[in-house]
Amino acid sequence: MSLRVPYFDLSLQTHALRDELLAAVSRCLDSNAYCLGPEVDAFEKEFADWNQSPHAIACNSGTSALHIGMILLGMGPGDEVITTPFTFASTSWAISYTGARPVFVDIEPANGSLDPARVEAAITPRTKALLPVHLYGHPCDMDPLLEIARRHRLGVMEDAAQAHGARYKQKQIGNIAPLAAFSFYPTKNLGAIGEGGMLTTPDEALAKRARALRNHGSYRRYFYDEVGYNYRMEGIQGAALRIKLRQLSEMNRKRARLAACYTPLLQDLPLALPQVQPWAESAWHLYVIRTARRDALEKHLIANGIGCAIHYPVPLHLQQCYASLGYKAGDFPQAEKLADECLALPFFPEMTEGQVTTVCEVVRDFFNKQ
Repeated sequence: MSLRVPYFDLSLQTHALRDELLAAVSRCLDSNAYCLGPEVDAFEKEFADWNQSPHAIACNSGTSALHIGMILLGMGPGDEVITTPFTFASTSWAISYTGARPVFVDIEPANGSLDPARVEAAITPRTKALLPVHLYGHPCDMDPLLEIARRHRLGVMEDAAQAHGARYKQKQIGNIAPLAAFSFYPTKNLGAIGEGGMLTTPDEALAKRARALRNHGSYRRYFYDEVGYNYRMEGIQGAALRIKLRQLSEMNRKRARLAACYTPLLQDLPLALPQVQPWAESAWHLYVIRTARRDALEKHLIANGIGCAIHYPVPLHLQQCYASLGYKAGDFPQAEKLADECLALPFFPEMTEGQVTTVCEVVRDFFNKQ
């Protein structure tokens, strides 16, 4: 059955930018600059300017950017990094790749992010860093985390994979902690025509080392001061992202307008709706509702031609890959409850208010039949 309203429709954005994207790809073909090169250099500068970041280092994925960030913070075997169990797996992969141990702490129910009030109790002599996540585009409450990090001399990196353009207390996300990592996966607010990521930092020495680490650890060709990685962004991705970056602020405004359409149409239903905290400006990566009857609502939406998705169905502490950490069901009740209740409704910048109304009518129909 064809969907009346898709969960996400990237084809509309691609169609609108098709001529520009083809021209950008053609430039890369003509220049033969396929790995890093002038298009990536230009994108790094333009993203740094747009995000008000002193340094921006392009990578081949958000996961790679997170990994490099963990290395820059000095993580290694025997170290512990405190993070949230409710996030995409790349957050904890970056910790595990270094040989360090992810230590999970429960979330704030209001925005699904790492709860600062619970962090200090999880700190041990092995704790070396904090890795908060700006979930669904809404900033994590960073000031209490930075204060905890200052007192305990911990490193901090923001996982900003979903938060392009979000603000915390008027400051652009990606500039709150010493390091931040963004993802340009195609479905992100700023999406590549493939994979891509970015590391931002105000520290020139960290930026210089990050550029070497993403390019086989090389500061100059064929000379290696440390073991590095092939985390280079492709020239074609840099060229495409330069085009999409020019649209990003307007696309974020469209996302905010869609959220403002959804909320009044759903607010009288027995749902928990997204809340923007007074100190935050969300990038509105997703519009996620909560209900104890999530699974039944999901089936109803799909049966009526409405796309939807669950981000994320199983918290990381309950995933098989982390069974060796010794966590069990019930350890983080807020994260587990959110995993059982969360449902993302259709949400993309090209979506119309009429489509929002259609989605809300189907949601309302579900509750009216109960």
